[in-house]
Amino acid sequence: MNNAQLNELKTRYVASGAASPATQFAERAENALIWDADGNRIIDFAGGIGVLNVGHRHPKVVQAVKDQLDKVMHTCQTVMPYEGYVKVAEKLSQLTPVRGHGKVMLANSGAEALENAVKVARAATGRDNVICFTGGYHGRTFMTMAMNGKVAPYATDFGSMPGNVFRAPYPVPYHGVSEEDALNGLKMTLKTDANPSDTAAIVLEPVLGEGGFYAASPSFLKAVREICDEHGMLMIVDEVQSGFGRTGKLFAIEHSGVEPDIITMAKSMADGMPISAVVGTDKVMDASGGNSLGGTYTGSPVSCAATLAVLEVFEEEKILEKSQALGDKLGERFAKWQQDFACVDNVRHLGAMAAFDVVADKAKHTPDAELTGALCKKAREKGLILLSCGLYGNTLRFLMPVTIEDDVLQEGLDIVEACLKELNHA
Repeated sequence: MNNAQLNELKTRYVASGAASPATQFAERAENALIWDADGNRIIDFAGGIGVLNVGHRHPKVVQAVKDQLDKVMHTCQTVMPYEGYVKVAEKLSQLTPVRGHGKVMLANSGAEALENAVKVARAATGRDNVICFTGGYHGRTFMTMAMNGKVAPYATDFGSMPGNVFRAPYPVPYHGVSEEDALNGLKMTLKTDANPSDTAAIVLEPVLGEGGFYAASPSFLKAVREICDEHGMLMIVDEVQSGFGRTGKLFAIEHSGVEPDIITMAKSMADGMPISAVVGTDKVMDASGGNSLGGTYTGSPVSCAATLAVLEVFEEEKILEKSQALGDKLGERFAKWQQDFACVDNVRHLGAMAAFDVVADKAKHTPDAELTGALCKKAREKGLILLSCGLYGNTLRFLMPVTIEDDVLQEGLDIVEACLKELNHA
């Protein structure tokens, strides 16, 4: 079927809230390229929203999935366990920088991982409250919608959210929230809303994902760790988007040297296969009773095989080094754009987790969400998938595969530059 026929089916049968606004349908993909149902070639700077750090259909991952399909597809690991689950748990325990010996539970999505992290924290502390941050994004389930630091479009139409979730400011100096402001705000939240003795955990992203790719400083993360320790609260770090090599480390928290009690991860774990994980200190993870964590499909054999293959690719192809190199290339090009274009400001990257803000006034840091949307639309017309994000909808984020070929990378960046020129903001 071609794009027009598939769009007709989408309009008739896919719920509006779930339907993509895109009018092209993926037919096949390889590394950083997608071909649509009409045969058009498209450069992918979205990576399935940060899922494809090792590229579309990495051959080693594809082979691992095919091999697993010849063995076992599903048993439900709580009914009949299998090697893949425990091998993934072993690897993640060894690689994840939590305090002490790590233990692992696997789930299906980032939201499920966050839900289970909260369950574990409540079981381990006997407390209910959770503190999150403005601009944070943790998922689309009810608990994670309550935890999100941005209402639209995630929670706008869905009524009351679960309680015992409180908010503190995230440090974004560019938008007038200094590290000192954020820490004072967190302390005020603990004083006025969330009694420390009733608070199970503080949950934060070391680099905001949907909130705009703003990285918290090591000193801020260390201060949060100290506040958690002072009050007997757990520190939960959400690495769903920033983890698995995006920032040049396996996990972004490693840039700070801070060891959380729990880390959640998903997205690029398995190169597109659905899996997520909660990794935490053994005593914390063992706090809840038998059969209290899990689900029918959690840690499926096929997804576990893909995860193990991804970890091999990271080592064999030096993905972390490639992420650093990619980030340097992006940073250099962004810096040039910031000089050349009146609308490009606040360029930034941590490894290959890279972004810049689109503004109407650099001096005032005035967000320009309308132009941001126009740039994404124009890029799509020229054969490039580009994503926006941010509390103000004016951040362009770059999540191309870390394995992208250099000529494809440069072609995509040239398209972005052409869009900036065509929209007359030089």
